[in-house]
Amino acid sequence: MSGTLTLLTIAGAAALLLWGVRMVRTGMTRAFGSALHRALASGTASPMRGFGVGVGVTALLQSSTATALIVSSFAGRGLLATAAALPVLLGADVGTAVVAQVLSFDLSWLVPVLILGGVVSFMSAGGGNRRHLGRVAIGIGLMLTALGVIRAAAAPLSDSAALAPVIAGLAGEPWLAILVAALFTWLAHSSLAIVLLVASLAGAGAVPLPLAFALVLGANAGGGVPAVVMTLRAAPAARRAPLGNLAMRVVGVALAALVLTQVAALMPLVEAAPARQVVNFHIAFNLALAIVFVPLAGPVARLTERLLPQRPADGAAADEPRYLDRNALETPPVALAAAARETLRLGEIVETMLRRSMDAITTDPEAAHKISALDEHIDRLYEAIKLYLIELSRTELDADESRRYMEVLTFTTNLEHVGDIIDNSLMELAAKRARHRLKFSPQGLEEIRAFHGRVVANLQLAFNVFMSDDVDMARRLLAEKSAIREAELETSSSHFERLRKGSTDAIETSGLHLDIIRDLKRINAHLTSVAYPILEAAGELEESRLRNGDHRPAAPAKDAD
Repeated sequence: MSGTLTLLTIAGAAALLLWGVRMVRTGMTRAFGSALHRALASGTASPMRGFGVGVGVTALLQSSTATALIVSSFAGRGLLATAAALPVLLGADVGTAVVAQVLSFDLSWLVPVLILGGVVSFMSAGGGNRRHLGRVAIGIGLMLTALGVIRAAAAPLSDSAALAPVIAGLAGEPWLAILVAALFTWLAHSSLAIVLLVASLAGAGAVPLPLAFALVLGANAGGGVPAVVMTLRAAPAARRAPLGNLAMRVVGVALAALVLTQVAALMPLVEAAPARQVVNFHIAFNLALAIVFVPLAGPVARLTERLLPQRPADGAAADEPRYLDRNALETPPVALAAAARETLRLGEIVETMLRRSMDAITTDPEAAHKISALDEHIDRLYEAIKLYLIELSRTELDADESRRYMEVLTFTTNLEHVGDIIDNSLMELAAKRARHRLKFSPQGLEEIRAFHGRVVANLQLAFNVFMSDDVDMARRLLAEKSAIREAELETSSSHFERLRKGSTDAIETSGLHLDIIRDLKRINAHLTSVAYPILEAAGELEESRLRNGDHRPAAPAKDAD
């Protein structure tokens, strides 16, 4: 095999290794994402518990970056203090080292079992955890296959005259080797893959052990960079834990590099095989890092708080999403919960608009400007939720997740329509009343207030239905649609009666009165629509009597003989 083909083979195998790591992470997050999120959230009782949770979760996810991003999102929402998050991330570093230990053994006999079983499970399962676990099995099989290819292809490189100067140059400059490995790890977004690649090359004799240890240090330093880069636009609270973790890694790497020769001389005492020495050095480094820095999590957290102080208005602005965690997109249940929570926040703005609309209509026309500003917030927040859900829809959703996805998207859209009705129609009517200095009759004003209050109550009920999927509450909400229709008829009848009696105020505000009631009824219709999918899933709705594709009125039936 030529040198060029050998390097291409190793590069292709490295890409396959990265893909296998991604498959395992994706499968685990989709199968157990919610449980893993809960486990990470619970790792706040003590530093050692947080460290253990970090080890366990990352051993399953096979990605310390994924763990760091989840922890960062918790910290950004105030659910996890920086001092509690840092031990979790130190545990995550050890977790990847544990996985490297396991995968460094010769498990080639497992490859056909894993890939065959994984493909059968993935293809035969319609959805659910069985399909996701099949993905995990395939990913591990691909990783083991890639490692075997790398070991086989790298063996001739030990005698390569062209590669020898490069290897010698890096071996003579350990700091340069550390920087090179850190750069490749950042680009690959996987310290696990880089460490396994280095171990395979060392096992094949292509890389001398002192250089392999320096490359492992670089992989550990570079492994903390992706989480820092990916949280650059987040709130300071979300950025502190990744920054602190990177700082601890860099300090540990710098100290280890100073004694690298002495430590390298001790590694053969544990195991003689070069590949095993590399992974043993990797786990020893991360354990030492944890032993030193877990007790120092508090001081490191305070240092990051000084470097990234809380902004005066820390948190999202009114029109910026607070709960749309992009790191949760690989875990649909968590992402859907985040979207639903953001939708409720949008709904709170709509509720504020709806409540204030009564003041704008009756006594305070200046309130219309504030309401219009709130509608702009709604439009931007709606766009953010919609784009988040669209990105989520590109992942694999099961039947329940697809149903919930449509519920969230539909309800968000309806709330945005409600905001438009308030801004574009009700506020126009309020401005018209103010321009012409019109005054509702006492009875008419009381009817409008009562109708408005009923719609506000239905908005609260719609929120409860949206979050609970409760069939009884959905039935009550849908019944309110009929009740609102009857209330509209009663209000109109009462209004026309006042017109018949010649009430001056009623005559002057007749158009306003009827238009306001009509708009409130339209708002209520958008709110009650959240009940339909819940009642349909429960079999509570009757099927339409219209025949598919035929909307013409039915011909009169002929008299039977």
